[in-house]
This record gives sequence, C-alpha cells and structure tokens, in this order.
Amino acid sequence: MTAIDFEVLLQGLVRWLADPGIIIFSIIISAVIVSHFGGSIIASLIRQTIRPHVLNGLTDEDAVKRQNTLISLFTTVLKTLVAIAAFSMVAVKLFPSVDFGPLFASAGIAGIAIGFGAQSIIKDFLSGVFIILENQYRVGDVVDIEGAAGTVEKLTIRSTILRDFDGNVHFLPNGSVSHVINKTMGFSKVNFSITIKPENDLDMVIKIINATGKKLADDKNWATKIIEAPQFFNISSFTDVSVDMSVVGKTEPSEQWGVTSELRRRLLSEFSKAGVELAHAPLGISKK
Repeated sequence: MTAIDFEVLLQGLVRWLADPGIIIFSIIISAVIVSHFGGSIIASLIRQTIRPHVLNGLTDEDAVKRQNTLISLFTTVLKTLVAIAAFSMVAVKLFPSVDFGPLFASAGIAGIAIGFGAQSIIKDFLSGVFIILENQYRVGDVVDIEGAAGTVEKLTIRSTILRDFDGNVHFLPNGSVSHVINKTMGFSKVNFSITIKPENDLDMVIKIINATGKKLADDKNWATKIIEAPQFFNISSFTDVSVDMSVVGKTEPSEQWGVTSELRRRLLSEFSKAGVELAHAPLGISKK
C-alpha cells in the first residue's frame, strides 16, 4: 500500500467517524445508559409501589418476592426493546443505501407465520404474564406445580425453574401450569399429629402442648418466625391402642418446617419428663 492509498484510506475513515461513526457510537452508548439507568428507575419505582403498608395483607417477605419478580420481568423487557431499537438504528446507519422497509415488513409476515407454528410458545408467554400479574407465585416461594415441588429459583414469562428438596432442577413451561400449590404465600402453618396411648391423661397432654407452643413463641430466637403459637387443635382420630392429637399454628412464610421440628423436639422432652407414652400410628394412617 502506497502512502497516497494510506492517506486516502485514513481520510475516508476520518469522514466515516465524523458522521455515521459518531452516531453509531452515540446509539450504542445511549442504549447502554438507558438499559442501566432504566433498570434502576424501574427497580426504584417498583420498590416504592410494592410495599406492605401500601398493599394490605402483604408481609415484608411477600413484598420483596413480588418486587424481585416484577423487577426481573420489566428489566428484561426494557433491555430487549432497547437492544432491538439500537440494532435497527445501527443497521440503518451502517447500510444507508439499503431499504429496510420491505425487510422489516417481511420479518413481520414471517413472524406471523412462525406464530401459527409456535402456538405453545405463545401459550407459555401469555400464561407467564398472567402468573406474574396475578401474583400466583414469586421467586423464592416454595410451591408444588404439576407434581414438581420445590423452591422457585427463576420465573420468566416463558418458563418457571424450581429446585426440589433433593437439589434437582425442574424446567416447567408456563403454558403447562394449571394447578399451583403455594406453600409460602402470606403465611405458613404448623400442622401435624401426635399419636399417644389412650391411657395417658389427655387434659395433661393438651396443657403440655399448649404450654410448650406458647413458650416456643415467646422464645426470642423464634418469636419473629411465629405468628400464632402452636397449640392443640383437636383429636383427629382414635382407636383402642392410640389417640391422634392435632397441633396447629401459624408462622411466617417458609418457617413452618423449622418451627415444627423445634416444637417436636421440645414436646418429646416434655412428654418424657411428664411420663407421657407415645403410641405407634395405626396401619394405613400417614402422619404429616
């Protein structure tokens, strides 16, 4: 390459940078800024809007889950729209002689054709929108969806990803979700049975259950996790060899398992001190 050729090339590069190059650079920088600050603004608006004292019946944990889910959704939509807009503007500047009108029109027609052949994707999309808008479940909730039970790790308008208690990850298209059991919406419940021998003093056993539940609820390490102290509920069943006594209580979301375990541990100790005899559950009756 001669010096003249290099000089011509350099002049052309300078002219390009002075006009379309600067514009393209500005478009890219603007897209990055809009994505970043737009996401921050969305997060701030959602956190100001979705708050416990604004929406009655919403706990602090519920509010955080709702906020994180909506922030993730709207931030993804914003970034997608900004990326599409930036790509379109950059393409027009890079290829000014190309008429993109017919291309965009054909892309729209192709999109419609693909849509007819991808109805399941559209169904997943619409179902995801309703799941999020209706607040059926959020990231962090413990749910049972179509036989898959676990913690929701990610929720998009296309699919739900949850991890079960064995560590397995389940990918569920939102369009397949027809029945959801949310175990951590608003509050959770302690609900289990104790099987004792009928020879025990039932009134004494009831007093021990209520006193132990009250003591647990007053414990500073557990007070923030318990909404209503666990207590005796009823005698759910009995036979000539066993009596099933139900214990119920109300906890903060996701705290029922820890509270139930600690209450059982304390009850075993109290029963041992009082001489309460436990019985085997009759065959065919499962315990929670």
